[in-house]
Amino acid sequence: MSGTALDGAVAVVHVIRGEVDQSPHTPHGRGAFTAPTLDLDRLVWPRTEPGLAFHVPAAEIVDLLVETGEALRSDRQGLLAEALDRMVHVSTLPEEVLERAYAALWRGFRKPALQAQIDHELGGTEVLDGWREVRLPEGRIAATRAFPPRLVHIIAGNAPGVAAQTVVRGALTKAVNLLKLPSNDLFTATAILRTMAAVAPGHPVVRSFSAVYWRGGDESVESVLFRPQFFDKLVAWGGEATIRGALKYVGPGFELVSFDPKTSISLIGREAFASAETLAQAADAGAADATFFNQQACVASRFQFVEGTEEEADRYAALLCERLGVAREFSSAEGPRVPAGLREEIDVLRFLAPEYRVWGGYDGHGLVVRSPEPVDFHPDGKIVNVVPVAALSDAVAHAGVATQTVGVYPGSRKADLRDALACAGVQRVVSLGGAGGMPPGLSHDGFHPLRRLMRWVNDE
Repeated sequence: MSGTALDGAVAVVHVIRGEVDQSPHTPHGRGAFTAPTLDLDRLVWPRTEPGLAFHVPAAEIVDLLVETGEALRSDRQGLLAEALDRMVHVSTLPEEVLERAYAALWRGFRKPALQAQIDHELGGTEVLDGWREVRLPEGRIAATRAFPPRLVHIIAGNAPGVAAQTVVRGALTKAVNLLKLPSNDLFTATAILRTMAAVAPGHPVVRSFSAVYWRGGDESVESVLFRPQFFDKLVAWGGEATIRGALKYVGPGFELVSFDPKTSISLIGREAFASAETLAQAADAGAADATFFNQQACVASRFQFVEGTEEEADRYAALLCERLGVAREFSSAEGPRVPAGLREEIDVLRFLAPEYRVWGGYDGHGLVVRSPEPVDFHPDGKIVNVVPVAALSDAVAHAGVATQTVGVYPGSRKADLRDALACAGVQRVVSLGGAGGMPPGLSHDGFHPLRRLMRWVNDE
């Protein structure tokens, strides 16, 4: 255990420029955990010199990330095991889900996934490693480069993969990176960075990362760090309060790259009722999308629109409820119990509103509410709202700019719906059951992250 932790408190590790911080610990979270005392001067990289990884070839960075992935897979240093042991004290996810999520972290470090991001988001390594010549109208010639940025990241803790994704993107962009650890995932990012440091001690990419904790919104920290003389961009994941808090620091030379809070929905076509087998298939796929990380991820479906009669929607809802209680790779059979306030709202629907039907209980195994219109509360913790519609096109009206992913059954119906969904503001259309796990190299929340993170510079 690094530093000095208080008795009974969980010790958080800080990594500063690739090395574990040995500073004395300070209590946080009403004494629930401790973390090294911050020295803000150590968390910035001066602009008087280029970042350490600015001139490292992309191929070398890819090789380093692949080696890091293999080290994560075997966990030969025991760093992921240590992080998992401490994560259970702060995460809302059950230990079994965290175990499976940690076991899968290495997948994001595979070479095809890394190369796909460089090729599809940036256009190849040429523009990342140097200046690409471009021909302009009237015979003019210029050069452009995706220049490495200086980034501060406010990462989300709803799924461990966010930390892995952040490290991969920070490395591929050759950036200098300061990661703010979230209170519900204080350990994943530093376990990954320590694993990378064990693979290649002192490597420029390793020394280009720091990861520390401070209380979100702490002006004594953020007003000092969130400045254009230190960083180019603030990369923020999280809820509305996090994004609004970040916005007050945005100004000339300091840009916000926001992964906004999102919700997701599902559209189930009447083809699901062709047979008992197709209905079971649709219900299982709908449940898989609804329970991704026990519905804590943005991609998790909360509202599902069924093309059919009320009776058909009830048949689907009953099967869906059964499948919500099935353990999957990134969900547990039993999720969090439904909070008392939400139970009261659902009880009113269950017993006093004849146009509503409710399946399931409040024990965390899953609950489905069928209603004529979407409910006005936020389904959460393996709760799904099923709404019958005459046509899937009618459900498009319930999508908006806050709708990230729409799962469609059968997949053949996507082509007829995707333009209307895109107009409504949706960023992602998938076949039902495929909401989890975004393929590398495609857009995320409506933009290409690597392209957005870079500083694009022209030589004209």
